[in-house]
Amino acid sequence: MNISKSITAVALASFLFISCKKNETEQAKVTTESTTATKVIEAAVKPETASFTIDGMTCAIGCAKTIQEKLTGMDGVQKATVDFDKKTATVAFDATKQTPEKLVEAVEGAADGKTYKVSNLKSKGEKS
Repeated sequence: MNISKSITAVALASFLFISCKKNETEQAKVTTESTTATKVIEAAVKPETASFTIDGMTCAIGCAKTIQEKLTGMDGVQKATVDFDKKTATVAFDATKQTPEKLVEAVEGAADGKTYKVSNLKSKGEKS
């Protein structure tokens, strides 16, 4: 009887030890993936801001957040904010790397390419 208890205890301890190692590996992998997704933002050489209206958004998470993430991920974009309620977007970017027209193309090209339409594009350079 003592031998079977000892074997059960060793088996249980081994199982817990292996499980903990696996979880640590998975956590390290998740941490690495989220770290590599971080974008390094450099100071804009020629800062500019564009704002425009986006028609076709139907929800804050599926539409507005997706568009905001797409804009934020573009080269030269410092910050992008999409307001679902107002149906507007404001994007701060480096004009040496990006143009307002490319921002519009990115928004209108999102989803199936027909869902979102941009209007009232306004762009202004920032004073340094």
